[in-house]
Amino acid sequence: MSQIDSAAPHAVPQLAIFTDFDGTLVELAETPDDIDVPVSLPHQLQRAARELDSAFAVLTGREIADIDKYLSPLQLPVAGAHGTQRRRADGFVETVDPASILAAEEIAHAVEPLVVAHPGLLMETKEGAVALHYRQAPELEAAARIAMEEAVHSVTDFVIVPGKMVIEARPRGITKGTALRAFMREEPFLGRTPIFIGDDTTDEDAFIAAQELGGVGIKLGQGDTAARMRIADVASVHALIQGLGDIAARDRELELTH
Repeated sequence: MSQIDSAAPHAVPQLAIFTDFDGTLVELAETPDDIDVPVSLPHQLQRAARELDSAFAVLTGREIADIDKYLSPLQLPVAGAHGTQRRRADGFVETVDPASILAAEEIAHAVEPLVVAHPGLLMETKEGAVALHYRQAPELEAAARIAMEEAVHSVTDFVIVPGKMVIEARPRGITKGTALRAFMREEPFLGRTPIFIGDDTTDEDAFIAAQELGGVGIKLGQGDTAARMRIADVASVHALIQGLGDIAARDRELELTH
């Protein structure tokens, strides 16, 4: 498997860039609210998106509003809650299925007693998804998994998705991969070559989707993966994004001079 630390000078033009957020654009933290977002990140992403003709999107487990808060004033196309929510490049936000919202609330209600009994656990209830974090209480992994599995068992069309120190429940058939494919059917992504960068098991569907559409999946860090390439760390992701923006800008300048 190839390693990537910076953008190669022969990178293919007309790219569509998709990236995870936590663990990819920003370092993981003890809790979702503890992340440190570099002051320069929104500007860097805005510049890359501009050079790529706005074909730049974030695919994340967080809600869209959360990404907007951390990247303000930048508002990118975003698939939130692992694709349950999606804001298109034209700004239109697709409505979350009301049945999924009710199902997520039901799951959260069922798991709540465990969270109350163990303050080290942290539960996020999103519109259409639920995440149970055990990073601050790793000894509770098994208990957290059992509680989530039992809660989802009684809910139609929801599945469990394990991640890094988190167990998530989301609607069956809705993934970062389905979100990536939806973006690729629309402008400005249409006809471009997709690259998806991620770090977790929840990113595997998007690696596969990008590669089936003729692009590349790039996994940050170690572990089994469907991605065909790897990248070392968050700093390398920032360098890669900047490099791809540089290449797009250079190609545009060449077109203007010929």
